Amino acid sequence: MLTTPDCLLIPMLASKAAPGLARTLTENRLHKWGCMHISDDAFLIASELITNAVTATPGKEIRYQCSRDTAGVLIAVWDASPAKPQARPLVEMTLDTLDVSEEHWDDNGGRGLPIVAALAAECGHTPDPSGGKWAWARLKP
Repeated sequence: MLTTPDCLLIPMLASKAAPGLARTLTENRLHKWGCMHISDDAFLIASELITNAVTATPGKEIRYQCSRDTAGVLIAVWDASPAKPQARPLVEMTLDTLDVSEEHWDDNGGRGLPIVAALAAECGHTPDPSGGKWAWARLKP
Protein backbone atom coordinates (compact mmCIF):
# COMPACT_ATOMS: atom_id res chain seq x y z
CA MET A 1 0.00 0.00 0.00
CA LEU A 2 1.23 3.49 -0.76
CA THR A 3 1.86 5.89 2.08
CA THR A 4 1.69 9.67 2.27
CA PRO A 5 3.53 12.00 4.65
CA ASP A 6 0.58 12.23 7.04
CA CYS A 7 -0.32 8.54 6.72
CA LEU A 8 -0.87 6.50 9.86
CA LEU A 9 0.83 3.11 9.46
CA ILE A 10 1.25 1.13 12.64
CA PRO A 11 1.99 -2.49 13.51
CA MET A 12 -0.12 -4.01 16.28
CA LEU A 13 -0.80 -7.35 17.89
CA ALA A 14 -3.74 -9.27 16.44
CA SER A 15 -5.78 -9.25 19.64
CA LYS A 16 -9.24 -8.32 20.85
CA ALA A 17 -7.85 -4.87 21.79
CA ALA A 18 -6.74 -4.07 18.23
CA PRO A 19 -10.10 -2.79 16.88
CA GLY A 20 -10.45 -0.31 19.75
CA LEU A 21 -6.90 0.94 19.28
CA ALA A 22 -7.55 1.44 15.55
CA ARG A 23 -10.74 3.40 16.25
CA THR A 24 -8.87 5.71 18.65
CA LEU A 25 -6.03 6.30 16.18
CA THR A 26 -8.48 6.81 13.32
CA GLU A 27 -10.44 9.38 15.28
CA ASN A 28 -7.32 11.47 15.88
CA ARG A 29 -6.32 11.29 12.22
CA LEU A 30 -9.79 12.13 10.87
CA HIS A 31 -10.03 15.08 13.26
CA LYS A 32 -6.66 16.36 12.03
CA TRP A 33 -7.85 16.06 8.41
CA GLY A 34 -11.24 17.69 9.05
CA CYS A 35 -13.03 14.48 8.06
CA MET A 36 -15.01 13.71 11.22
CA HIS A 37 -18.21 13.56 9.15
CA ILE A 38 -17.13 10.09 7.91
CA SER A 39 -15.94 8.90 11.31
CA ASP A 40 -18.80 6.46 12.06
CA ASP A 41 -18.27 4.64 8.76
CA ALA A 42 -14.48 4.73 9.17
CA PHE A 43 -14.66 3.31 12.71
CA LEU A 44 -16.90 0.46 11.62
CA ILE A 45 -14.77 -0.36 8.58
CA ALA A 46 -11.55 -0.31 10.63
CA SER A 47 -13.13 -2.55 13.26
CA GLU A 48 -14.40 -5.06 10.71
CA LEU A 49 -11.15 -5.28 8.73
CA ILE A 50 -9.06 -5.63 11.89
CA THR A 51 -11.40 -8.23 13.37
CA ASN A 52 -10.96 -10.28 10.19
CA ALA A 53 -7.16 -9.97 10.45
CA VAL A 54 -7.26 -11.00 14.11
CA THR A 55 -9.35 -14.04 13.18
CA ALA A 56 -6.94 -14.96 10.36
CA THR A 57 -3.73 -14.52 12.39
CA PRO A 58 -4.48 -14.48 16.15
CA GLY A 59 -1.57 -13.35 18.30
CA LYS A 60 0.56 -12.37 15.28
CA GLU A 61 1.52 -8.96 13.98
CA ILE A 62 -0.96 -7.07 11.83
CA ARG A 63 -0.56 -3.59 10.33
CA TYR A 64 -3.13 -0.83 10.26
CA GLN A 65 -3.07 2.03 7.78
CA CYS A 66 -5.23 5.12 7.61
CA SER A 67 -4.25 7.54 4.86
CA ARG A 68 -5.79 10.03 2.48
CA ASP A 69 -5.26 11.20 -1.05
CA THR A 70 -7.31 12.95 -3.69
CA ALA A 71 -9.59 9.88 -4.02
CA GLY A 72 -10.54 9.81 -0.33
CA VAL A 73 -9.61 8.19 2.97
CA LEU A 74 -8.08 4.73 2.74
CA ILE A 75 -8.34 2.24 5.58
CA ALA A 76 -6.22 -0.87 5.12
CA VAL A 77 -5.19 -3.81 7.27
CA TRP A 78 -2.37 -6.25 6.55
CA ASP A 79 -2.14 -9.76 7.92
CA ALA A 80 0.25 -12.60 7.16
CA SER A 81 -2.41 -15.04 5.96
CA PRO A 82 -2.46 -15.65 2.20
CA ALA A 83 -6.15 -16.63 2.36
CA LYS A 84 -8.46 -14.24 0.55
CA PRO A 85 -11.14 -12.58 2.68
CA GLN A 86 -14.46 -14.28 2.03
CA ALA A 87 -17.89 -13.16 3.11
CA ARG A 88 -20.03 -15.85 4.68
CA PRO A 89 -23.43 -16.42 3.14
CA LEU A 90 -25.90 -14.02 4.70
CA VAL A 91 -28.48 -15.80 6.77
CA GLU A 92 -31.41 -13.94 8.23
CA MET A 93 -31.34 -14.25 11.99
CA THR A 94 -34.27 -14.17 14.30
CA LEU A 95 -34.40 -14.34 18.06
CA ASP A 96 -35.25 -18.02 17.65
CA THR A 97 -32.14 -18.81 15.56
CA LEU A 98 -29.64 -16.57 17.39
CA ASP A 99 -27.37 -18.72 19.56
CA VAL A 100 -26.12 -16.66 22.49
CA SER A 101 -24.73 -19.56 24.47
CA GLU A 102 -21.21 -19.01 25.78
CA GLU A 103 -19.61 -21.62 23.51
CA HIS A 104 -21.20 -20.07 20.38
CA TRP A 105 -21.12 -16.39 21.33
CA ASP A 106 -18.74 -15.41 18.52
CA ASP A 107 -20.30 -17.69 15.87
CA ASN A 108 -23.12 -15.26 15.07
CA GLY A 109 -20.98 -12.96 12.92
CA GLY A 110 -19.99 -13.07 9.30
CA ARG A 111 -21.54 -9.80 8.16
CA GLY A 112 -18.35 -7.72 8.23
CA LEU A 113 -17.36 -7.75 4.57
CA PRO A 114 -20.87 -6.95 3.28
CA ILE A 115 -21.01 -4.07 5.77
CA VAL A 116 -17.64 -2.77 4.56
CA ALA A 117 -18.78 -3.05 0.93
CA ALA A 118 -21.99 -1.15 1.72
CA LEU A 119 -20.19 1.72 3.48
CA ALA A 120 -17.14 2.13 1.25
CA ALA A 121 -16.88 3.80 -2.13
CA GLU A 122 -14.66 0.87 -3.08
CA CYS A 123 -13.02 -2.01 -1.25
CA GLY A 124 -11.03 -5.15 -1.87
CA HIS A 125 -7.88 -7.04 -1.03
CA THR A 126 -4.40 -6.97 -2.50
CA PRO A 127 -1.63 -9.55 -2.06
CA ASP A 128 1.51 -8.09 -0.49
CA PRO A 129 4.70 -8.90 -2.47
CA SER A 130 6.49 -9.79 0.78
CA GLY A 131 3.68 -12.09 1.94
CA GLY A 132 0.20 -11.87 3.33
CA LYS A 133 -2.44 -9.48 2.05
CA TRP A 134 -3.94 -6.05 2.52
CA ALA A 135 -7.71 -5.76 2.96
CA TRP A 136 -8.76 -2.21 2.25
CA ALA A 137 -11.66 0.19 1.86
CA ARG A 138 -11.85 3.74 0.57
CA LEU A 139 -14.27 6.36 1.86
CA LYS A 140 -15.10 9.53 -0.03
CA PRO A 141 -14.37 12.60 2.12
